[in-house]
Amino acid sequence: MLHSQEHRSPRRKAKLPDEVRFLQSWFQNPLKTGAVSPSGPALAKMMASYLDPRLQGPVIELGPGTGPVTKALLNRGFAPERLFLIEYNPEFCALLRLRYPGVTVIQGDAYALGKTLAGKLPAKAVGTISSLPLFTMPQPERHRMVDEAFDLSIPGAPFVQFTYAVVSPVPLVPGRIHGERSPRVWRNLPPARVWAYRRP
Repeated sequence: MLHSQEHRSPRRKAKLPDEVRFLQSWFQNPLKTGAVSPSGPALAKMMASYLDPRLQGPVIELGPGTGPVTKALLNRGFAPERLFLIEYNPEFCALLRLRYPGVTVIQGDAYALGKTLAGKLPAKAVGTISSLPLFTMPQPERHRMVDEAFDLSIPGAPFVQFTYAVVSPVPLVPGRIHGERSPRVWRNLPPARVWAYRRP
C-alpha cells in the first residue's frame, strides 16, 4: 500500500491547482512569493497590454509564478523565444518549462537583475513585466532593480508592475522615474491595478 502511494504522489502533485501551489510557496517563503494566489486573466491581460509585440527584442518577466502573465504575453503575440523569465522558486521554474516550451526560464534573484541576466539577453529588452511583491523590499532596493531593468532595455521601454495597494509600489521621482497607472481591475481577486514606469 505504501509503495502504491509513493507512485501516486508525484502525479497528484503535478495536478495541483495553481492557487494551491501559490499558497504552499507563500507559507514556505512569504517575502519571496508575496501573493497567495496567481494573477487572474483580466489582470494578466492588462499587464501585457503595455508591451508592444511589434517592437523587436526580448521581454523580461520577473516573478512569473505559475505563468498567467507569460500566457497573456504569448496571447498578445510575443514568440516564446522572446520571453526571459526570472523565477526564484525551483518548483515554479520546472512548471513553467513544462507549460511554455521555448520560453527561457532562469532560476535566480530578480533583485540582482544585471547579474542574473548577464550574458543571457540577445539584445536590449523592449520591456520588463513584474509580479514581484515590491512592498516587501526597502525603497532603495526597488529603485535599484527598476534602474537595472531600464539599463537592460531600449530607451522608453516600460517597467510594468501590478499592485493591490492604492499607492505606487515604486516611488516616483521627478526626472528619474515617471509612472502611469491603469484603472482598477475589478475582475481580479483581490482587485488590483497596473503601473507602467518609464525613465525619462
